[in-house]
Amino acid sequence: MTVRVLFVCLGNICRSPMAEGIFRQLVADAGLSDAILIDSAGTSNYHAGEPAHPGTRRVLAKHGISYDNRARQIQRTDVVHPDTYVIAMDQENILDLRRQFGDLPRLYRLLDFASTTAVRDVPDPYYSNNFDQVYRLVEEGCKGLLVTIRSDEKLD
Repeated sequence: MTVRVLFVCLGNICRSPMAEGIFRQLVADAGLSDAILIDSAGTSNYHAGEPAHPGTRRVLAKHGISYDNRARQIQRTDVVHPDTYVIAMDQENILDLRRQFGDLPRLYRLLDFASTTAVRDVPDPYYSNNFDQVYRLVEEGCKGLLVTIRSDEKLD
């Protein structure tokens, strides 16, 4: 069985690629790369085809994570599998996803899996340039998500 995880933000150049890169590294470190498929997309097509934001690439590289995917907009085919974990970065993404696709059985905000912060929406660093703060939040959420998936899907 393969678990699917799709990270979603607005433009797919800052937060969701950061989450994809961090989670991919965590999954690889856990020896679960063959069991978990990881991707990211945006609710809009504003940046389709563009590389991740330089701030995202910089902070990932600083932590030894390479990332070279291009931004894309989410499609219905991304969410047709009822067992796909669709992980949104904020409440606005949740609302956009529900408007586009209706109820998704496994739709969550990333920080719902973070245990040491009261923050629930990952702030968009596009204008604020707070990529280091966003990295810390995303990493915490990704660690909690992996714990949850390992438990729920019985992956060891």
